[in-house]
This record gives sequence, C-alpha cells and structure tokens, in this order.
Amino acid sequence: MKTVRVELGNRSYPIYVGEGLLVRVGELTRQHLPGRRLMVISNSTVTGLYGEFLKRNLEAAGWKVLWAEMLDGEEHKNLATVSRLYDLAVEGGLERGDAILAFGGGVVGDVAGFVAATFMRGIAWGQVPTTLLAQVDASVGGKVGVNHPKGKNLIGAFHQPRLVVADVATLRSLPRREIASGMAEVVKYGVIRSASFFAWLEENVEELLSLVPEALTHAVATSCRIKAEVVAADERESGLRAILNFGHTVGHALEAMTDYTRFTHGEAVAIGMVVASRLARHLGLGFTAEEEERLVNLLEAIGLPTSLPPGTDPRELLLFMQRDKKVKEGKLTFVLPRRIGEVEVVREVPQEILLEVLSA
Repeated sequence: MKTVRVELGNRSYPIYVGEGLLVRVGELTRQHLPGRRLMVISNSTVTGLYGEFLKRNLEAAGWKVLWAEMLDGEEHKNLATVSRLYDLAVEGGLERGDAILAFGGGVVGDVAGFVAATFMRGIAWGQVPTTLLAQVDASVGGKVGVNHPKGKNLIGAFHQPRLVVADVATLRSLPRREIASGMAEVVKYGVIRSASFFAWLEENVEELLSLVPEALTHAVATSCRIKAEVVAADERESGLRAILNFGHTVGHALEAMTDYTRFTHGEAVAIGMVVASRLARHLGLGFTAEEEERLVNLLEAIGLPTSLPPGTDPRELLLFMQRDKKVKEGKLTFVLPRRIGEVEVVREVPQEILLEVLSA
C-alpha cells in the first residue's frame, strides 16, 4: 500500500492506494471519520459487485450503515438526485456528527461530496473510488458538485474528504472503455507536471491497460501525488490549480453539447488536450510538433479519440465553452502546454484563432 497525503493544514487527509484495500475500509474509516452512522452512497452496479462485502466490513468495524443508491451515469448528476439523497439521510437518522462514504466512480463521488458539503451545513465524508478516473482525479481535491442543463459542474462547493481509499483491484470489473477514460487524466498529469511520468506512461501503457497491479498502483499514486501538490498550493483554484483543467475547456463543452451521452469524460478531455496542444503551437508557446505527436500517439495507444467528431460545428462548441464556470468577463481561459511537463494558463485567447484551430 502507498500513502499520499494532501497537505491542507488541519484539513489534511491521506489517500491510500494499493491492491486489495476494500478489506481495510472499515478499519480506515474508523480512524478518520466521526460518528456512529455512516451513509454509504453508491450505485446499483458497484453495490452488486461489492456491496455486501463492504457493508459487512463496515459493520464489523462498528458502523451503523445506511446504504443509499443513486442511478448511474452523468445524466443523474443533478439536484434531483441530491434531493432524493437528502430524503434518505433524514429518514435514516443521519446526524451532524455522522459521516458519508462515497463508494463508486466520479459521479457518485461528486454527488456524495456535494450532499456531505450541504447536509446540515456540512458533515464529514470519505471516498472509496472504484473507477480509474475517480481514483486519479475526482476523488482528490475536494471539488464536489452537480451539473446544470447549461453546463457541467456549475453547482458545487469545496469540501475536502477525511480519507480516500483507492483499491486498484476494483478496476478489474471495469470495461476497457472506462479504463481508457481514466487514463486520459493520468496522461494529463504527465503533460502538466512531469515529463518523466509521461515517458513512464509511454513505456508502460500495455501493462496499465492489462491492469498489472504494480503498474496501476504506481500510476494512481503518482497521479494523486501530483494533484495533491497542486491542491495543497492552491486549494480553491485561484492560481496554480487551474492547470488541472488542461483539456477540460473543450472537453466539458463537448460533453455538454452532446448531452453527456456520446463521450465519456476522459474521451472528451483527450480531444480537448489535443486541441489545446494545437492551439499552443498556433500561438507559438514552444510546444513542438514532435511533442504533439507523442501526445496523440499515447492517447491513441490507450484507445482514446484525438479529434473532434465529423460534422462538429466549431461555433456551437464555442458557445458551450463560453458557458463554462471558468470564463471571466466573457473571456475564454485555456491551459496550454509549453512542453511536456509544463503548461501555462492563457487568458483571452482570440476567438478567431480558436475557431481556426477547431475548424482544422
């Protein structure tokens, strides 16, 4: 087991990464979460695979477990789902001194964290992410929330968990497409912060896609460490943390434009990273054609898309980008690479240049 700490003063917390950690969730939650009731928020897929095992493990550790399920999928990450979970929390007797545990992918984590942030003005919570995307990204940093029909994650809060337990063995139950989706965020960390990690990914992509536990543990722990360093330096995204949005300006817009049904999050971000790399080259930021080729080759080796779907209207996509919560005074902000391992936040990207890149 590897342990990564997110250093945030008295709100610091550990991320435990390794194989076979579900058996330790009861013990670890007892160390880090308060209360006697624990509301576990999951979905039917994860419950069917691991629900009985985890419930017995938690009860053996002394928890009174209130199990709550939400529907699976990005389209259910909304206020209607949150309202139903509030009802279950009240009916189950959840109190201010109790806690919530998110058990599932990124959608479950975002929704459960938002419920924890707002129920009784905020209660403690932890996460047991079961997808690669959630383990390396959504479960780290305390950004929680839900979607609005006009945009992704427009309603949310910052509410740090007390612990994260990432068992890479749960990834074996995922379809290949979900593994690839999570790998997009792993690649992102290499581009924004670590050229050596990016090179390691190039060398070990087959081991990762084959779910070799040692490779997965290294990739997840390294991704979490990179994100933890960024979050510790800028918890509320006033500066450095914005680099975590590499690929997301176009990615989020593409998800919203297609009603969150055509692309997984990682697929949309992969396309967004390629658009950002081409925009960086167009603006002369130093990113080379060879580096762009390495990025495209790695994404394609993973099985991710690297171009906008045929028939995409650049102006329609631009409209969705302008609804993004990171837009300030109507000006688009992009995270653009200078080289593999270093990015820059660029504000006020000219629309005509962006449209030219999107059209190409």
